[in-house]
Amino acid sequence: MSDDMPLAGFTVGITASRRAEEFATLLTRRGADVVHAPAIRIIPLADDRELERVTQQIISDPPEVVVATTGIGFRGWLEAADGWGEAENLGSALGSARLLARGPKAKGAIRAADLREEWSPASESSAEVLEHLLAEGVSGKRIAVQLHGATTEWEPIPDFCQVLRDAGAEVIAVPVYRWEPPEDPTLLDRMIDAIASAGIDAVSFTSAPAVASMLMRADKTGDLGDILDAMRGPVAAMCVGPVTSAPLEALNVPTTAPARARLGALARHIVDELPQRANKIQAGEHEISIRGGCVVVDGEVKQLPPAAMSLIRTLGASPGRVVSRDELLASLPGGGGDTHAVETAVARLRACLGAPKAVQTVVKRGYRLALDPGDYVQNPGDYATR
Repeated sequence: MSDDMPLAGFTVGITASRRAEEFATLLTRRGADVVHAPAIRIIPLADDRELERVTQQIISDPPEVVVATTGIGFRGWLEAADGWGEAENLGSALGSARLLARGPKAKGAIRAADLREEWSPASESSAEVLEHLLAEGVSGKRIAVQLHGATTEWEPIPDFCQVLRDAGAEVIAVPVYRWEPPEDPTLLDRMIDAIASAGIDAVSFTSAPAVASMLMRADKTGDLGDILDAMRGPVAAMCVGPVTSAPLEALNVPTTAPARARLGALARHIVDELPQRANKIQAGEHEISIRGGCVVVDGEVKQLPPAAMSLIRTLGASPGRVVSRDELLASLPGGGGDTHAVETAVARLRACLGAPKAVQTVVKRGYRLALDPGDYVQNPGDYATR
């Protein structure tokens, strides 16, 4: 693999619904295979009566503080007001309030409306906005909070309003848009299956609602435990920032994120991070790296058929351990047949790898990866990592 294609052999899942094509291009240019399954669809509420009611309330009695949480939401709010002929009145009401922006996108939307934010947190997190408000005191204050998306048990943002209410504030929730799961869950189900089976190397998230939607769907299909286990192990969860990663971190799923919450920064982070996570096994004088959808042998990407891929994953799960024919048979797609099917699949695997000595036959016991001396020590009848 060349230095300008560091993601060759890696498969990355994209759950974004917006700018997904741009994001995919950033990854494929560096050699990645991309699987795209939009986890959410954004539904504007320009015709929503509740948004119009709340907007009229804010125009007639402007709040002291307005919190803008997302750029797309703040812009959508102003666009909806324009459709009702209230854009100027809403702009005047917002201009009389103290505007807080959760992050740079919300800040940009505020300034594009010829308004000016008073403060924005360096962390780009709702938690810091909340801490800022509580520190200055909110009792008796009227605070409008621009919401984003639906409220679910996996999204940390909905508690924001309740905490302010508990501290004595009068909170006006502004539902500028909502998100819903995709109308056809087929692609998302395939993504969930790919994560659960470690068929991809990483899954990327660019919003907390996308995380919540995938968790909700996996819970409904009975795959939640499997994808959580996978993301705690071989499948890296790559998030655009701390707000997006919060639902996963709450479930003890480790995540990584770039220093700046930007799409381009996330792509660069994946380029830097994934090659460092790659497992490398010295077997039969070859360096083997098992990826989600292929195997890299001595730096060369090898595409394997499903049966061969299942075998190498099973053998590589415990490098050096002798794996019985019955266990290998159970790992084959379909899991049926007899041990002759294993022998055929092993022969195919050796041929596909181009490294026939990498998979070693242990007479009457099974197969194992032929580890180079010094990497592993021999225990009675088997190998184990040092």
